[in-house]
Amino acid sequence: MILGTAGHIDHGKTTLVRALTGVDTDRLPEEKRRGITIELGFAPLALAEESFTGTLGVVDVPGHDAFVRTMLAGATGVDLALLVIAADEGVMPQTREHLAILTLLGVSGGVVALTKSDLAEGEWLSLVTDDVRKLLEDSALEGAAIVPCSATTGAGLVELRRALGAAAARVPARNGGDLVRLPLDRAFTVKGTGTVVTGTLWSGSLDRESSVRIFPGGRAARVRSLESHGAAVERALPGTRVAVALAGVDREEVSHGGVLVAFDGAWRETDVLRADVALLDDAASLGVRTRVRFHLGTSEVGARLISAGGRVEAGAIRAVRIALDAPIVARAGDRFVLRSASPAMTVGGGIITDPQPPSRRAKPWPSAGAAATERLGWIAAECGALGLAIGDIPVRVGIPPEETLALVERARAVTRLGDRVYDAALRAKLRDRLASDVRAWHKANPLEAGLPLQHARSKLRASDELFDDLLRDMSARRKIELRGAVLTKAGWRAASGADAAKLGELAVAVEAGGVSPMSVDELADQFGKETPALLRALEREGRLVAVAPDRYYSVKAVESLMASLREATAGGAELTVSQVREFVGLSRKYLIPFLEYCDRIAVSRRKGDVRSFHWKA
Repeated sequence: MILGTAGHIDHGKTTLVRALTGVDTDRLPEEKRRGITIELGFAPLALAEESFTGTLGVVDVPGHDAFVRTMLAGATGVDLALLVIAADEGVMPQTREHLAILTLLGVSGGVVALTKSDLAEGEWLSLVTDDVRKLLEDSALEGAAIVPCSATTGAGLVELRRALGAAAARVPARNGGDLVRLPLDRAFTVKGTGTVVTGTLWSGSLDRESSVRIFPGGRAARVRSLESHGAAVERALPGTRVAVALAGVDREEVSHGGVLVAFDGAWRETDVLRADVALLDDAASLGVRTRVRFHLGTSEVGARLISAGGRVEAGAIRAVRIALDAPIVARAGDRFVLRSASPAMTVGGGIITDPQPPSRRAKPWPSAGAAATERLGWIAAECGALGLAIGDIPVRVGIPPEETLALVERARAVTRLGDRVYDAALRAKLRDRLASDVRAWHKANPLEAGLPLQHARSKLRASDELFDDLLRDMSARRKIELRGAVLTKAGWRAASGADAAKLGELAVAVEAGGVSPMSVDELADQFGKETPALLRALEREGRLVAVAPDRYYSVKAVESLMASLREATAGGAELTVSQVREFVGLSRKYLIPFLEYCDRIAVSRRKGDVRSFHWKA
């Protein structure tokens, strides 16, 4: 579990953390010289209270207004907040901004420490306490315990530890089976170890030797070793500080604001998001051209907000699209903070509702506050005939993997086929479109067998699972028929009317040629340009045999030639072309194509200049 400090500069955050943990989180020489926190500091806080026993990972953040971006990187992902207010000064500007940030980030518990209480008189301390309680109304820390204390004298530290234990006991445990994600706040090289990254493990359990990816870039790496709170571990649990030694990645390949995730295909970088946004009460409205700073985890990028209703105003939650200046890795349900660039101040924040829209021009969702089932339906509809992979749902919708199938079952707007989900209404539309494609093909190609299957599949642009499902459904309804590699209307027969009459005439002409029929070109001179299609139709009906691309025989003629060959090879003799010619009485013009036809259908087998014949019993 992570405990994050918050509060105005010089109100004693770092001193209080040192008094509670024994660790000085100011490690930089400049921090010690100036007496302020500049970078994030970390320390383990062991609690053994009646209500809670365990170790909290403390993230100590800067209080100076120039380092709010660093404070944001530390505050995102904390479970509990320790809001530090100096009793001799009371509520200050950064106190208010830090509390607003905690509220925007959804921190739902914590404790207020009134530090330096030894410097405040009783009446003044009472006034400050009342002022703080009023400040906490409608915030993340409403109802939180307010504990006067002094890191110098030690007064109130026992009560503070007890209050922190009680707050920690109310925080639900993080899901160790969720997707692994570790926003990175530091990266460095250790001699003999290699690249090491640190951060707060937001979700999932990270194992030694597991495969991971580092964003930006998606570089693959392997976890060489793990440390949590200074001790080597085989598995890092969610809600803990962790240092990860990596194999396969150099320090230069890990950028500030990066993220480590498990090696699966669900995580992708994106430069556009959908989100529900709310501005602080005193914030100015945001238009499409208003630039803000977008803070998520340890990432900070420039951004613009696009709302279907125009400008985003304070006082209401709005569904927006967020266009980012640089790609990040996000998940639905993530909370973020928005700050203005000039003057630098927090203006609002929100919750990501779709981390991977299809394009930078994707429209915001129709409404804010949509349930997971509704958002799943919208995403599936947007994915169209290609569908949404079930494995992408935990990231796109923001739920643990083990809840995915139950969500799909509850979402009436989607249907599952194999490992993908689709808009339920889409299937009916695609059935109509496929039936229309088959009818159009018949109209344009009345002599052909039907619409080629691969042509139909590519035109519909559906996934294999959905296309196969449509075929099964429409075949069962007798709307279409699958005949080999083509689709037809149920009961379809190629050629009708005048074409049917031509079929009969053409069949008679081929039959009249016997074992020496006319070529396709010769027949076309007599019957017209549709002759090749008519011949193919007769072949499909079983009335002709395509012995060669340019020569069709009647079934009777083929049977006659085969009978002659069978008789000639009754003793199992191997025959040359000349010997075959003597038996069947054909010229080489007709004999060679016919023998090659016999080779194709495995009646004969050629070895040099001779052929052996194999007849079924």
